[in-house]
Amino acid sequence: MSGKLFIVSTHIGNLDDLTLRAKRVLTEVDFIICEELKIAKQLLRQIEITKELIELNEHTEKVNSNIIIELLISGRNAALISDSGTPIFSDPGNHLIKLVIDKGINISIIPGPDSLIPSLIVSGFGISKFYYAGWLSIKSDLRKKELKNLKNIKQTIAIMETPYRLKQLLQDVMNVFGEKIKICLACDLTTTNEIIFRGEIKNVFEEIKNRALKPEFILVIDNNQKN
Repeated sequence: MSGKLFIVSTHIGNLDDLTLRAKRVLTEVDFIICEELKIAKQLLRQIEITKELIELNEHTEKVNSNIIIELLISGRNAALISDSGTPIFSDPGNHLIKLVIDKGINISIIPGPDSLIPSLIVSGFGISKFYYAGWLSIKSDLRKKELKNLKNIKQTIAIMETPYRLKQLLQDVMNVFGEKIKICLACDLTTTNEIIFRGEIKNVFEEIKNRALKPEFILVIDNNQKN
């Protein structure tokens, strides 16, 4: 009988948010599939678990997915984690999930923290419907084109980006959506450095432009307005 793949959400900043069920599953599985070995080892040290690790990221996904499938077929159980939060959503692993489904291997979800829903909630914007734009292009021209397309979506919009492109992203959004568009910038949620900026984008940009900020963040845009 094949083993089972558990997709396990971990904390996004505060270790206390790791669920009891997540910790139990990580303790019980035969091996853990992780995004980065260093970060996974740190987590396991914190919760006092020693476990075999297999790295699965953009460099290793194709090769290691086949290895993982063989281990699962042999009857071993595995947990898939990302560097933080809920796996797959904006991290590697989709290729593995497709293979697991194709092989008829059981999958179990261990839900838990993520940064998207909390960011939407603290924005104060309407979120009965929202548009998840994910990660925009790293190329300036393509990113501006994507933003122009997003401007036509009259819903609350959530965008993810790497910390070092925060100010450039805000500048581009301001140029496309206008200086008065209201945003919420949720930074380093659940950590001791958590900070949330709200208001018109020009004011938020003025507040942070001279700060040495490089936070993990999600940008939420209130595009429900008639601009």
